Amino acid sequence: MLWAVWLTANVGMWMNDVAAAWLMTTLTSSPIMVALVQTASTLPVFLLGLPSGALADILDRRRYFMVTQFWVAVVALILCAAILTDAMTPPVLLALTFANGIGLAMRWPVFAAIVPELVPRMQLPAALALNGIAMNASRIAGPIIAGALIAGAGSVYVFVLNALMSVAAGFVIMRWKHQQKVSSLPGERFLGAIRVGVQYVSQSARMHTVLLRVSVFFVQSTALLALLPLVARQLHQGNAATYTVLLASMGGGAIVAAMFLPRLREALTRDALVRNGTLLQTAAMVVVSLAPNSLVAAPAMVVAGMAWIAVANSITVSAQLGLPDWVRARGMSIFQMAIMGSSAFGAALWGQVATLTTVSTSLQLGAAAGILAMLLTRRFKLDAVADEDLSPAHVWKPPVTAVPVDPHEGPVMVTIDYRIDPAQAAEFQQVMQESRSSRLRHGALSWELFRDTSDPARYIEYFIDESWVEHLRRFDRVTAADVALRERRLAFHLGDGPPLVSRYIAEPLSHR
Repeated sequence: MLWAVWLTANVGMWMNDVAAAWLMTTLTSSPIMVALVQTASTLPVFLLGLPSGALADILDRRRYFMVTQFWVAVVALILCAAILTDAMTPPVLLALTFANGIGLAMRWPVFAAIVPELVPRMQLPAALALNGIAMNASRIAGPIIAGALIAGAGSVYVFVLNALMSVAAGFVIMRWKHQQKVSSLPGERFLGAIRVGVQYVSQSARMHTVLLRVSVFFVQSTALLALLPLVARQLHQGNAATYTVLLASMGGGAIVAAMFLPRLREALTRDALVRNGTLLQTAAMVVVSLAPNSLVAAPAMVVAGMAWIAVANSITVSAQLGLPDWVRARGMSIFQMAIMGSSAFGAALWGQVATLTTVSTSLQLGAAAGILAMLLTRRFKLDAVADEDLSPAHVWKPPVTAVPVDPHEGPVMVTIDYRIDPAQAAEFQQVMQESRSSRLRHGALSWELFRDTSDPARYIEYFIDESWVEHLRRFDRVTAADVALRERRLAFHLGDGPPLVSRYIAEPLSHR
């Protein structure tokens, strides 16, 4: 049911983008203004993705997902009103396209977080490929529907249909019997949730690589989509139908490739899929830039679609496998921010290049930039970090205090006393370096490891949590990987019992 909602939502998104891009070509002939439609559509995800991800992690996901659909419906109705009252201008169209992009920024993180709730971990790559099929089926259906409506009735009817589809999707979401996870702890605060989400990603080596690779790919590949309306116009007998055919060809290629992704993943690593996909995509861009007609451009767009799904799916799977459930929406929102920020920047960049040169030259330079960027980033490998088991592991009980503690008291200092064989100090420090990243990913404000100057076998680990409730959240966030890391730490400890853990809470003092 939710996959059908996602398909419907993306059909509406493509209908809106096609209608807006084509409408802009009727309002102005400026390449930069046409390309800025893509920027206005994607920039909101870059600006609002992280707040949206935080809300998706701390609010009821069913209600939040439902609201996003009603938002898109309202924006579509305003677009209709602007067209019918002759109030539509290039700046107004860009503003309303930006508003529609806010709906995308709101709904993408919540759906990205929902998918791993519904499918087992082993089926996640296939589920993400299925989402890719939905996205690319919408890339076919959306432009075809929009092109038919634009040619037969006018752009306004595209926005009317988008509004009706969004409302229908919102009511379908109401039927989803989602069980919100109940916690005995108070809900996370909005700004605190954002901080922890950013901190988790900043301490994750896997996410660093994922964000770099996806940003590089979308900066250069966006040139093709951003300039496609102008490519369609320049082809022999090019019109709105030509634009629709080119977009549909790209979507069709992506769907075909998605069918073979399971076999490709068995034969190739994720890094090999990204490398080969990038090479195919850049080659397709060059062919499209030189194509005299749609008979040449359409097959090249099929290849571009196949390459796009191979690269995007490989990087997305790596991102999903690097995020535990409790921070997934925030992590995926940062991932989506990287995609949309890169897309917005790429659209503006290659649009400006096309303004100063030609559309063909801009596409060729974009292809060259893609190959150069791939060579410069080849040492950042998605497969360099082994997949961790980030499934929840509720094995540790929260501490019991001797006196009542208010949940929002803090900060809280935790110290852990280890006795280590000095001959194993280097190995212990290496494991503690991993522990530092783990503690910080879980929200610690600071972390240090101290060595006793009078006893070379004694080490003290300490970290600071923002408040008592934030400290207690650690016990809800434990994963199987955290348990395995703890066992590696304890293997160095020489004491008869486990290391001594002490917890201290800051005492408020009056300042005179």
